[in-house]
Amino acid sequence: MNIQSILAVTDLSAHGLRTVVRAANIAAAHGALLKIMYAPAAFAGPADADAASGLGALCLEVAERFGILVKKIDDTRGRLDGAAHEAQWCDLVVIGDEPDRSLAAFFHGQPAEQLVRAAQRPVLVARLDARAGGYGRILVAVDLMEESRPLVDLACAFDGQADIELFHAFTPMHEGKLRYADVSSHVIDAYRHACARHARERMLWLSDASIARRNRVVSSIGRGDPARQAAVQQQYSKADLLVVGKRRRCALMDFLFGSVALRVLRWSTGDVLVVPHCALAARQGQHAAALAQRGAA
Repeated sequence: MNIQSILAVTDLSAHGLRTVVRAANIAAAHGALLKIMYAPAAFAGPADADAASGLGALCLEVAERFGILVKKIDDTRGRLDGAAHEAQWCDLVVIGDEPDRSLAAFFHGQPAEQLVRAAQRPVLVARLDARAGGYGRILVAVDLMEESRPLVDLACAFDGQADIELFHAFTPMHEGKLRYADVSSHVIDAYRHACARHARERMLWLSDASIARRNRVVSSIGRGDPARQAAVQQQYSKADLLVVGKRRRCALMDFLFGSVALRVLRWSTGDVLVVPHCALAARQGQHAAALAQRGAA
Protein backbone atom coordinates (compact mmCIF):
# COMPACT_ATOMS: atom_id res chain seq x y z
CA MET A 1 0.00 0.00 0.00
CA ASN A 2 1.66 3.19 -1.20
CA ILE A 3 0.60 5.72 1.45
CA GLN A 4 1.86 9.21 0.66
CA SER A 5 -0.89 11.31 2.22
CA ILE A 6 -3.21 10.62 5.18
CA LEU A 7 -6.26 12.57 6.30
CA ALA A 8 -7.14 12.42 10.01
CA VAL A 9 -10.59 13.70 10.97
CA THR A 10 -10.89 14.72 14.62
CA ASP A 11 -13.34 16.54 16.88
CA LEU A 12 -10.46 17.44 19.25
CA SER A 13 -11.97 15.32 22.04
CA ALA A 14 -9.87 12.77 23.93
CA HIS A 15 -11.07 10.04 21.58
CA GLY A 16 -10.43 12.27 18.59
CA LEU A 17 -6.86 12.88 19.72
CA ARG A 18 -6.28 9.10 19.88
CA THR A 19 -7.40 9.01 16.25
CA VAL A 20 -4.76 11.59 15.34
CA VAL A 21 -2.07 9.62 17.18
CA ARG A 22 -2.97 6.49 15.20
CA ALA A 23 -2.79 8.42 11.94
CA ALA A 24 0.54 9.95 12.96
CA ASN A 25 2.01 6.53 13.73
CA ILE A 26 1.03 5.31 10.27
CA ALA A 27 2.37 8.47 8.63
CA ALA A 28 5.70 8.05 10.41
CA ALA A 29 5.96 4.40 9.34
CA HIS A 30 5.25 5.22 5.68
CA GLY A 31 6.96 8.61 5.46
CA ALA A 32 3.62 10.17 4.54
CA LEU A 33 2.19 13.67 4.83
CA LEU A 34 -0.45 13.91 7.56
CA LYS A 35 -3.39 16.26 7.05
CA ILE A 36 -5.52 17.00 10.11
CA MET A 37 -9.07 18.25 9.73
CA TYR A 38 -11.55 19.28 12.40
CA ALA A 39 -15.15 18.08 12.26
CA PRO A 40 -17.65 18.02 15.13
CA ALA A 41 -19.18 14.73 16.21
CA ALA A 42 -21.49 13.28 13.52
CA PHE A 43 -20.27 16.03 11.12
CA ALA A 44 -22.78 18.36 12.75
CA GLY A 45 -20.96 21.56 11.73
CA PRO A 46 -20.08 24.35 11.76
CA ALA A 47 -16.93 24.38 13.84
CA ASP A 48 -16.89 26.19 17.18
CA ALA A 49 -14.87 29.37 17.63
CA ASP A 50 -11.90 27.68 19.35
CA ALA A 51 -11.52 24.85 16.82
CA ALA A 52 -9.14 26.71 14.46
CA SER A 53 -6.65 27.65 17.18
CA GLY A 54 -6.90 24.22 18.81
CA LEU A 55 -6.28 22.49 15.49
CA GLY A 56 -3.26 24.65 14.75
CA ALA A 57 -1.68 23.86 18.11
CA LEU A 58 -2.37 20.16 17.61
CA CYS A 59 -0.66 20.16 14.19
CA LEU A 60 2.48 21.74 15.63
CA GLU A 61 2.56 19.27 18.53
CA VAL A 62 2.11 16.22 16.27
CA ALA A 63 4.77 17.38 13.81
CA GLU A 64 7.31 17.85 16.61
CA ARG A 65 6.43 14.63 18.45
CA PHE A 66 6.46 12.27 15.46
CA GLY A 67 8.93 14.04 13.18
CA ILE A 68 6.54 14.13 10.22
CA LEU A 69 5.10 16.71 7.87
CA VAL A 70 1.70 17.92 9.08
CA LYS A 71 -0.77 20.15 7.26
CA LYS A 72 -3.80 21.83 8.82
CA ILE A 73 -7.01 21.71 6.77
CA ASP A 74 -8.82 25.02 7.21
CA ASP A 75 -12.30 23.82 6.22
CA THR A 76 -14.44 25.00 9.16
CA ARG A 77 -17.84 23.85 7.89
CA GLY A 78 -17.55 20.55 9.74
CA ARG A 79 -19.61 18.72 7.11
CA LEU A 80 -19.35 15.26 5.60
CA ASP A 81 -18.98 16.56 2.04
CA GLY A 82 -15.96 18.62 3.08
CA ALA A 83 -14.21 15.59 4.54
CA ALA A 84 -15.10 13.48 1.49
CA HIS A 85 -13.75 16.16 -0.86
CA GLU A 86 -10.45 16.42 1.02
CA ALA A 87 -10.19 12.62 1.11
CA GLN A 88 -10.05 12.51 -2.70
CA TRP A 89 -6.45 13.79 -2.48
CA CYS A 90 -5.35 11.27 0.16
CA ASP A 91 -4.43 7.57 0.18
CA LEU A 92 -5.96 6.85 3.60
CA VAL A 93 -8.58 8.43 5.84
CA VAL A 94 -8.51 7.90 9.62
CA ILE A 95 -11.59 8.66 11.69
CA GLY A 96 -12.89 7.82 15.15
CA ASP A 97 -16.07 5.95 15.98
CA GLU A 98 -18.21 8.35 17.97
CA PRO A 99 -21.80 7.03 17.69
CA ASP A 100 -24.62 9.15 16.26
CA ARG A 101 -27.96 8.18 17.83
CA SER A 102 -30.14 10.39 15.64
CA LEU A 103 -32.93 9.14 13.40
CA ALA A 104 -30.95 10.20 10.31
CA ALA A 105 -28.09 7.92 11.36
CA PHE A 106 -30.52 4.99 11.52
CA PHE A 107 -31.29 5.37 7.81
CA HIS A 108 -28.00 6.76 6.49
CA GLY A 109 -25.57 4.97 8.81
CA GLN A 110 -23.03 6.14 11.35
CA PRO A 111 -20.62 8.97 10.40
CA ALA A 112 -17.79 6.52 9.68
CA GLU A 113 -20.10 4.47 7.42
CA GLN A 114 -21.18 7.58 5.52
CA LEU A 115 -17.57 8.64 5.02
CA VAL A 116 -16.69 5.18 3.67
CA ARG A 117 -19.42 5.53 1.02
CA ALA A 118 -18.71 9.18 0.19
CA ALA A 119 -14.90 9.15 0.07
CA GLN A 120 -14.33 5.93 -1.90
CA ARG A 121 -10.91 5.76 -0.24
CA PRO A 122 -9.56 3.28 2.33
CA VAL A 123 -10.99 4.41 5.67
CA LEU A 124 -9.48 3.33 8.98
CA VAL A 125 -11.94 3.48 11.87
CA ALA A 126 -9.70 3.86 14.93
CA ARG A 127 -11.00 2.60 18.26
CA LEU A 128 -7.90 1.31 20.08
CA ASP A 129 -5.23 3.23 21.97
CA ALA A 130 -2.39 3.90 19.52
CA ARG A 131 0.38 4.73 22.00
CA ALA A 132 1.96 1.29 21.49
CA GLY A 133 2.79 2.15 17.88
CA GLY A 134 1.95 -0.20 15.02
CA TYR A 135 -0.37 -3.18 14.87
CA GLY A 136 0.65 -6.55 16.28
CA ARG A 137 -1.82 -8.72 14.36
CA ILE A 138 -3.97 -7.97 11.33
CA LEU A 139 -7.01 -10.07 10.41
CA VAL A 140 -8.00 -9.93 6.74
CA ALA A 141 -11.58 -10.96 5.96
CA VAL A 142 -11.63 -12.42 2.43
CA ASP A 143 -14.45 -13.66 0.19
CA LEU A 144 -12.15 -15.80 -2.04
CA MET A 145 -12.95 -13.76 -5.17
CA GLU A 146 -10.26 -12.26 -7.41
CA GLU A 147 -10.43 -8.97 -5.48
CA SER A 148 -9.25 -10.75 -2.33
CA ARG A 149 -5.68 -11.03 -3.56
CA PRO A 150 -4.97 -7.28 -3.81
CA LEU A 151 -6.74 -6.92 -0.44
CA VAL A 152 -4.24 -9.37 1.10
CA ASP A 153 -1.32 -7.56 -0.53
CA LEU A 154 -2.62 -4.24 0.76
CA ALA A 155 -2.96 -5.58 4.32
CA CYS A 156 0.57 -7.02 4.23
CA ALA A 157 2.01 -3.70 3.06
CA PHE A 158 -0.05 -1.67 5.55
CA ASP A 159 2.12 -2.79 8.48
CA GLY A 160 5.17 -4.84 7.55
CA GLN A 161 5.85 -5.87 11.17
CA ALA A 162 2.39 -7.28 11.92
CA ASP A 163 1.37 -10.93 11.86
CA ILE A 164 -1.24 -11.55 9.15
CA GLU A 165 -4.23 -13.88 9.49
CA LEU A 166 -6.52 -14.56 6.55
CA PHE A 167 -10.09 -15.44 7.51
CA HIS A 168 -13.03 -16.66 5.47
CA ALA A 169 -16.49 -17.67 6.70
CA PHE A 170 -18.53 -19.78 4.30
CA THR A 171 -22.25 -20.42 4.34
CA PRO A 172 -23.35 -23.28 2.06
CA MET A 173 -26.13 -21.45 0.21
CA HIS A 174 -27.93 -24.57 -0.97
CA GLU A 175 -27.81 -26.54 2.28
CA GLY A 176 -31.26 -25.30 3.34
CA LYS A 177 -32.73 -26.30 -0.01
CA LEU A 178 -31.25 -29.77 0.35
CA ARG A 179 -32.82 -30.15 3.79
CA TYR A 180 -36.15 -28.91 2.45
CA ALA A 181 -35.94 -31.51 -0.32
CA ASP A 182 -35.44 -34.20 2.37
CA VAL A 183 -31.95 -35.09 1.10
CA SER A 184 -30.07 -37.50 3.37
CA SER A 185 -27.71 -36.16 6.01
CA HIS A 186 -24.86 -38.06 4.33
CA VAL A 187 -25.29 -36.05 1.11
CA ILE A 188 -25.56 -32.78 3.04
CA ASP A 189 -22.36 -33.59 4.96
CA ALA A 190 -20.57 -34.36 1.68
CA TYR A 191 -21.75 -31.04 0.24
CA ARG A 192 -20.57 -29.19 3.37
CA HIS A 193 -17.14 -30.86 3.20
CA ALA A 194 -16.85 -29.95 -0.49
CA CYS A 195 -17.52 -26.28 0.36
CA ALA A 196 -14.90 -26.38 3.11
CA ARG A 197 -12.36 -28.03 0.78
CA HIS A 198 -12.92 -25.37 -1.86
CA ALA A 199 -12.42 -22.66 0.77
CA ARG A 200 -9.16 -24.23 1.94
CA GLU A 201 -7.83 -24.41 -1.61
CA ARG A 202 -8.65 -20.76 -2.26
CA MET A 203 -7.09 -19.72 1.05
CA LEU A 204 -3.89 -21.52 0.05
CA TRP A 205 -3.96 -19.62 -3.25
CA LEU A 206 -4.28 -16.33 -1.37
CA SER A 207 -1.57 -17.06 1.20
CA ASP A 208 0.83 -18.03 -1.59
CA ALA A 209 0.91 -14.44 -2.88
CA SER A 210 4.44 -13.12 -3.42
CA ILE A 211 4.00 -10.24 -0.95
CA ALA A 212 2.24 -12.41 1.60
CA ARG A 213 5.15 -14.86 1.75
CA ARG A 214 7.35 -12.12 3.17
CA ASN A 215 5.04 -11.79 6.17
CA ARG A 216 4.03 -14.15 8.91
CA VAL A 217 0.76 -15.43 7.41
CA VAL A 218 -1.74 -17.94 8.79
CA SER A 219 -5.26 -18.71 7.64
CA SER A 220 -8.48 -19.86 9.29
CA ILE A 221 -11.96 -20.77 8.10
CA GLY A 222 -15.29 -20.30 9.86
CA ARG A 223 -18.87 -21.12 9.07
CA GLY A 224 -21.80 -18.74 9.27
CA ASP A 225 -22.52 -15.07 8.62
CA PRO A 226 -19.27 -13.54 7.25
CA ALA A 227 -19.57 -10.22 9.12
CA ARG A 228 -20.49 -11.75 12.46
CA GLN A 229 -17.84 -14.45 12.22
CA ALA A 230 -15.13 -11.94 11.23
CA ALA A 231 -15.91 -9.81 14.30
CA VAL A 232 -15.85 -12.91 16.53
CA GLN A 233 -12.57 -14.09 14.98
CA GLN A 234 -10.99 -10.68 15.58
CA GLN A 235 -11.73 -11.02 19.28
CA TYR A 236 -10.65 -14.68 19.39
CA SER A 237 -7.31 -14.07 17.66
CA LYS A 238 -6.74 -10.75 19.47
CA ALA A 239 -6.18 -8.94 16.17
CA ASP A 240 -5.64 -5.18 16.54
CA LEU A 241 -6.92 -4.49 13.04
CA LEU A 242 -9.54 -6.09 10.82
CA VAL A 243 -9.25 -5.40 7.07
CA VAL A 244 -12.34 -5.85 4.90
CA GLY A 245 -13.26 -4.89 1.34
CA LYS A 246 -16.47 -3.13 0.32
CA ARG A 247 -18.27 -3.08 -3.00
CA ARG A 248 -19.77 0.23 -4.12
CA ARG A 249 -23.46 0.45 -3.28
CA CYS A 250 -25.81 3.28 -2.42
CA ALA A 251 -26.98 3.95 1.14
CA LEU A 252 -30.46 2.58 0.36
CA MET A 253 -29.04 -0.75 -0.85
CA ASP A 254 -26.85 -1.01 2.25
CA PHE A 255 -29.86 -0.23 4.45
CA LEU A 256 -32.18 -2.74 2.77
CA PHE A 257 -29.82 -5.63 2.08
CA GLY A 258 -26.91 -4.97 4.41
CA SER A 259 -23.19 -4.79 3.68
CA VAL A 260 -20.59 -7.15 5.12
CA ALA A 261 -18.11 -4.29 5.57
CA LEU A 262 -20.59 -2.00 7.35
CA ARG A 263 -21.87 -4.81 9.58
CA VAL A 264 -18.26 -5.58 10.50
CA LEU A 265 -17.90 -1.92 11.51
CA ARG A 266 -20.92 -2.19 13.80
CA TRP A 267 -19.96 -5.47 15.45
CA SER A 268 -16.19 -5.17 15.70
CA THR A 269 -14.64 -3.86 18.91
CA GLY A 270 -11.18 -3.17 17.41
CA ASP A 271 -9.83 -1.03 14.59
CA VAL A 272 -11.31 -1.68 11.15
CA LEU A 273 -9.84 -0.76 7.75
CA VAL A 274 -12.55 -0.64 5.07
CA VAL A 275 -11.15 -0.76 1.53
CA PRO A 276 -13.55 0.16 -1.32
CA HIS A 277 -13.66 -2.16 -4.31
CA CYS A 278 -12.55 0.66 -6.64
CA ALA A 279 -9.31 1.07 -4.67
CA LEU A 280 -8.65 -2.67 -4.98
CA ALA A 281 -9.38 -2.58 -8.71
CA ALA A 282 -6.85 0.23 -9.16
CA ARG A 283 -4.26 -1.72 -7.19
CA GLN A 284 -4.98 -4.85 -9.26
CA GLY A 285 -4.47 -2.84 -12.46
CA GLN A 286 -1.15 -1.48 -11.22
CA HIS A 287 -0.03 -5.00 -10.30
CA ALA A 288 -0.94 -6.32 -13.76
CA ALA A 289 0.90 -3.44 -15.45
CA ALA A 290 3.99 -4.13 -13.33
CA LEU A 291 3.92 -7.80 -14.27
CA ALA A 292 3.55 -6.93 -17.98
CA GLN A 293 6.47 -4.50 -17.79
CA ARG A 294 8.59 -7.10 -16.01
CA GLY A 295 7.76 -9.67 -18.67
CA ALA A 296 8.65 -7.26 -21.46
CA ALA A 297 12.01 -6.59 -19.84
